Amino acid sequence: MRRGTMSSGLNFKNPPNRALARHRVLNFATALQNEELRTIANSQVFWDVIESIRPLGQMEVFDLTIPEHHNFVANDFIAHNCMGKKKPEEMAKQRETFEGGALKRGVDGQLSSHVFDLMEYFSGYGFNKSHSAAYALVSYQTLWLKAHYPAAFMAAVLSADMDNTDKVVTLIDECRVMKLAVEPPTINRSDYHFTIADGKTVIYGMGAIKGVGESAIESMLAARREGGPFRDLWDFCCRIDLQKVNRRVLEALIRAGALDGLGPNRATLMAHLPLALKAAEQHRSTQATGQVDLFGALEPSAAPAPDPQLVSEIRADWDDEQRLQGEKETLGLYLTGHPIDRYEDELKAMGGPRIARLLEADREQGRRDRRDREKRTVNALVVSVRHGQTPRGRMGSVLLDDRTGRIEATVFSEVYDQVRNLLVPDQILSVTGSLNFDEFRDAWSLRVDSVRTFEQAREAAADHLALVLDLSDPQAY
Repeated sequence: MRRGTMSSGLNFKNPPNRALARHRVLNFATALQNEELRTIANSQVFWDVIESIRPLGQMEVFDLTIPEHHNFVANDFIAHNCMGKKKPEEMAKQRETFEGGALKRGVDGQLSSHVFDLMEYFSGYGFNKSHSAAYALVSYQTLWLKAHYPAAFMAAVLSADMDNTDKVVTLIDECRVMKLAVEPPTINRSDYHFTIADGKTVIYGMGAIKGVGESAIESMLAARREGGPFRDLWDFCCRIDLQKVNRRVLEALIRAGALDGLGPNRATLMAHLPLALKAAEQHRSTQATGQVDLFGALEPSAAPAPDPQLVSEIRADWDDEQRLQGEKETLGLYLTGHPIDRYEDELKAMGGPRIARLLEADREQGRRDRRDREKRTVNALVVSVRHGQTPRGRMGSVLLDDRTGRIEATVFSEVYDQVRNLLVPDQILSVTGSLNFDEFRDAWSLRVDSVRTFEQAREAAADHLALVLDLSDPQAY
């Protein structure tokens, strides 16, 4: 066969054990201009003839013998489509064919049915012993790294999945469970990937910030390596490549907190950004024409000093809600706080259990064999919502987070229709229900009886209103 042409991989003297998909055989037939292969590719798919079935040892493994001379096309073959893609109707047809063919050749019907059951079960997720041994070794090595180098391990895992915001959020939660500190991204310290400050601290990777591309990040890091840490917003804008780092990228960095070290607060940085960009463009234009400001520095390459009057204008910082919302939009999670923090005093006064303590108490009591009939009320933030359909009607499932822990709450049809409009992400709810242990998830969940907004729960729990007036400046009143 000439170099560069397709090779069929077929050995007609020693027929292969591997199956070939119909479309691949047709490709070979076209490349080799072989009518025999074309006939096979266009023929009806058929089963191999089962000559015998016999058990091997004590394991639930069977040896299925087929004629040595027989080749077959694997398109629509049971292991490729029916089992692999979990098609129940096709599986039923193939079972009938399998058991009927085995019975015609004298194989016991009960045995052939059992073998088909094993094949169907194995198709769910099965592999040979060598694969299992390799998995076990990799699992041991991974666990060892996680136990002895937790920060480095989590930084590596986060970097591997940094393009998937949902996974990053889950892994950041895992860092918190492991008692690892996660520092926000910062332009003078962060790299593209997640890194570590010490054995207990992970530094957020700038590559995980939404709306900031890799080329923009690499450009900023190159400027930092060349000229050292950035002094302020003006120095930063003058030294980076504004063709790669546009205003939208810079606004995302400010909302994520990556530029916190370059100004007094995020509100001021956002307000000064247009002026800093304009100054940077003028500086670049001056450099391009070779001009030197008569009243400025003698070195034309030096970044211009910001207007002292502008620098002195410090805006009031964003409130917690705006700051955290900016982090949620750019990072996918609340990193420097939690929306429920501002209600901390009220939560203590209302007396409801925190999620972490609630779950810990039930673990201590080991009540996994029954439903807890006692009603529990949880005040928490809705992290995510899923809506579904059951034979009894519509239902919803919400993940609740009160900063101490998370719990899944299930809202069935009898309650769902009344409260579905309240099941919205980023809303703080007061949820009452009974605890159930979910064996599948190996975790407690809450079967919901009622849902209220936090404002409704506060109103129901309050018995008086206390006003505190600051009269140190009577003229203000």
